[in-house]
Amino acid sequence: MTMPENMSDVDERVRVHVYQTLAATGRAPGRDDIARDLTLSPARAGAAINTLAAGRHLVLRDGEILLAHPFATANFGFSVMGRSTLYWGGCAWDAFAIPHLVDREPRALIATECPGCARPMAWIVDRAAPPPGDEVVHFLVPAARAWDDVIHTCTHQRVFCDHDCLRSWSRSSGLPIGTTFGIDVLWRLASRWYEGRLDSPYVRREPAEARRHFAEAGLPPGYWS
Repeated sequence: MTMPENMSDVDERVRVHVYQTLAATGRAPGRDDIARDLTLSPARAGAAINTLAAGRHLVLRDGEILLAHPFATANFGFSVMGRSTLYWGGCAWDAFAIPHLVDREPRALIATECPGCARPMAWIVDRAAPPPGDEVVHFLVPAARAWDDVIHTCTHQRVFCDHDCLRSWSRSSGLPIGTTFGIDVLWRLASRWYEGRLDSPYVRREPAEARRHFAEAGLPPGYWS
C-alpha cells in the first residue's frame, strides 16, 4: 500500500518504530538507536526523522524527539502510570488517550496539578467509561491554530479545579480563557482520536471526519468550527 503524505517505506518504518518503542517503554529511541534497530545509516535515519517532523508526525527539540502524540519525552504537566510503564502525556488530551491506545496498558493513573492553585489531581482512566470528576478542562488554542506553535498549544491544554481557578490563572498569566469543557468530554475526545497510530500504514482523519469526532465527543463548536 502506498504510504500517505508522500512518505517513503523507510519513513513509515521509522514512524512505527518510534511509536511502538514509546508505547512499550515510555521512552523515544534516539537517532543512533533507530539506525541500529532498523539497519539504516545514521544519515538516512536522521532524514526520516526530519521528514516525519515536517509531516507533523513528530515534534523535535534540538533535533531530538519531544512529542510523538500522544507521547511526550518531557514534562508537559501529565504523568500516566500504567501497570508496568510510566509515560509523559503531551497534554490533557494526550494523557487521557494513552490508555486507549496502548493495549498492554488499558488502565492508568493520570496525575497533574491545577495551574491555578497547584492542587494535585488524579484520575484512574480506562476504556470503560469517563472517570468521575467535576474539574474544568481548558484548551487555550483553537484547533485551526494548534500547529502554529504546537508546543505552546500542548502546554496550554490543562485541567483546572474549577472556573475560579481558571479565572485566577488567566488574570495572573495575562492569557485569555479559551475553550472549556468537562472530564467526560475529554475522555470521549481522547478515546478514539489516535486509533491506528501504532499500526501501519497510519492515515490521519480528514478534516470533516475530525469535526464529526469533535462534535460526537461533545467538544464545544467554538474550538473546532
